[in-house]
Amino acid sequence: MKPFRILFRSINDGLRSVFRNFSLSTASILCTTITLILVSLAILVSINVNSFTKDLEHDLTIVVFMDRDSTDEDAEVIQRKIEGLSNVDSVEYASKEVVKAEMMGESDTFSAIMGSWNADTNPLQNEFTIKVKEAKGLNKTAKEIEKYDKVDSVQYGEGMVEKMVSLFGVIQKSTIVIVVALVVVTAFLISNTIKITIFSRRNEIEIMRLVGTSNFVIRLPFLFEGFFLGIIGSIIPILITIYGYMFAYDKLGGYLFSNIIRMVKPTSFVFTVALVLLAIGAIVGMFGSFRSVRKHLKI
Repeated sequence: MKPFRILFRSINDGLRSVFRNFSLSTASILCTTITLILVSLAILVSINVNSFTKDLEHDLTIVVFMDRDSTDEDAEVIQRKIEGLSNVDSVEYASKEVVKAEMMGESDTFSAIMGSWNADTNPLQNEFTIKVKEAKGLNKTAKEIEKYDKVDSVQYGEGMVEKMVSLFGVIQKSTIVIVVALVVVTAFLISNTIKITIFSRRNEIEIMRLVGTSNFVIRLPFLFEGFFLGIIGSIIPILITIYGYMFAYDKLGGYLFSNIIRMVKPTSFVFTVALVLLAIGAIVGMFGSFRSVRKHLKI
């Protein structure tokens, strides 16, 4: 029973201390709130960028056009070589007759023009459509295929895709740096709040020491104070994350920048982010408190 009494008393003391030093607590809570809002934005941006990058990689294709005099045997040789490349996910071959049939089915105009073509007069080329595993290796894979005999040309949006993937990578890394910096600042402010609380209660702490109270029992209320500061500071960011993202998703129709970037659906995703924010708030609050207790509570 005694451990439970100590625990409940520490929780009560920690909560009362938050309101006892209300002005300092407000500053810590506001800093935590602002930080976690920015952290939430950074997480949401990072997740959506990562989702878009995966969608981009999934939809990326390399189109390989073969020489007009190439045969089906040449196509088999080239297909085996392409399938052996590490960055290739899938390969589809279409002869020029198949390409012709597909184009004729798409348009009456094409059908009228191509209807008179036979195997000898068909000017189209046999082709491969290749899906890659990673966008970063797209250029290298395309350049390798260009070297094969009987390959006339390779089309894949040279340069543009790599630049987009590189840009999104920089955005993700930048958001991580921003999150870490903001978390450190918040932990520092909470640490200062706890330090001032310790100073204001120095006489009480001295009396507790004299009557033989353990160091753990003296430290525990300060840890809970930091915990409560972090939890309270995370409430508004959590609400903004859940309802703000849902509102933005509905308002924008699930897309950003004229249907270029598809947003992640806010089903369980936003609630997971909300739990992450709650955990960050609690951990940062307790870390700041622990740091202050360890440095400034000389017991």
